[in-house]
Amino acid sequence: MKTFVKMLRDESGAAAAEYALILAIVGGAIAIAAVNLGGAVSASMNRATDCIAAGGGDVDAVTAACAATAAT
Repeated sequence: MKTFVKMLRDESGAAAAEYALILAIVGGAIAIAAVNLGGAVSASMNRATDCIAAGGGDVDAVTAACAATAAT
């Protein structure tokens, strides 16, 4: 019984549990940020692809198409 009570009072494992909780929170935040950043990068790439396709290879037309897309 004394061993069980001693184990309940022992707080050496509490620090490890707290670090694990902090790690899980930080990991979740990084995952959410990565998903949001991935969507933003994808949208930017699609917008750039549309600009280049609308320009048809002419530099001035691509510039004009991208300027029109950026304004909206």
